[in-house]
Amino acid sequence: MIDSYLPEMPPVPDPLLPPASLRLTVVREALAANWRALDTLSGSAAAGAAVKADCYGLGTDTCVPVLRDAGCRTFFVAHWSEVAAVARHVPADQIAVLHGVLSEADCAYARHIGAIPVINSREQAMLWQSTGGGRCHLMVDTGINRLGIAPSQAHDPVIQALAIDILLSHLASADERTAMNRMQAELFAEAAAAIPHQRLSLANSAGIALGESFAFDLTRPGLALYGGIPRPELDGHIRPVVRVEAQILQCRDLAPGEAVGYNATFIAPTHMRVGTVSIGYADGFLRSRGPGNAFGHQGRALPLLGRVSMDMVVVDLAAAPEAVAGTWVDVPWNIADAAQQNALTAYEMLTVIGRRLKNG
Repeated sequence: MIDSYLPEMPPVPDPLLPPASLRLTVVREALAANWRALDTLSGSAAAGAAVKADCYGLGTDTCVPVLRDAGCRTFFVAHWSEVAAVARHVPADQIAVLHGVLSEADCAYARHIGAIPVINSREQAMLWQSTGGGRCHLMVDTGINRLGIAPSQAHDPVIQALAIDILLSHLASADERTAMNRMQAELFAEAAAAIPHQRLSLANSAGIALGESFAFDLTRPGLALYGGIPRPELDGHIRPVVRVEAQILQCRDLAPGEAVGYNATFIAPTHMRVGTVSIGYADGFLRSRGPGNAFGHQGRALPLLGRVSMDMVVVDLAAAPEAVAGTWVDVPWNIADAAQQNALTAYEMLTVIGRRLKNG
């Protein structure tokens, strides 16, 4: 195995590049506190961390060092293309790749960089063994019907021959009160009794809230690390991690009857002062988040007017008459607040964040 841990190299700033007009701040202290809280709630189990999709859109280079320094020692990604970025900050053998191996090239890369595949089928198991075998993880499907071997394959000689570190399954409805959660835990325990392994892992963020009987040896929080609250039991334990701000580009006065934005979906009912703000759906503030939402300035609400454009939104400045071009306003990004999510789930709010905002 090649240990690919490298020192952190900060990006070299362009001295001629002016400051961005929008910015996303990851509150590192809150991220670390969330991991520690979830680790504690995991009881005797250790908490890992799902860092796939660029740490749910918040940045691998920002989040992984925080999680590492907080005490996390097992990290989960989905694709092999995500491994190298995580391995800049932690030893590669602490990284699990959930999609497993589909080709000899996948197997060769796994051994080159040292990350550990999650085997998901008998075919993947045969491929891994035929290319040299070695340490791996194994997913057992207990009811979500996405990835994983069937429980009936537990005694298959190909599965029994694997050198399994973590035996995993995934809860389908951990965010709901349903008998399916207990059924899956029981099926998982049966598989664990039949398949040799070192560690067991079932619970995601919501699964942690179900109690210690779901924690086994290792939990896999994702959403809750980054500020999401998938079950009410986590309320009070999880802190907001993301703060988003954008600058006003221009202020203008509207006369009664004047329209705002595409398709004139808002018509000024009276004289109004409005501001055009530098954020839009290309940055992850999608059109579905427009109606009923408001930006903020010094604790005052600035309602959104009209449709969200690709790069801009318009807000009512009645509550902030002192605002001018260049004024920073707070963008609603509290992913624990369903009223601010509109048609989006917390997962979508994080993972659709645009590159401009992440680089702001």
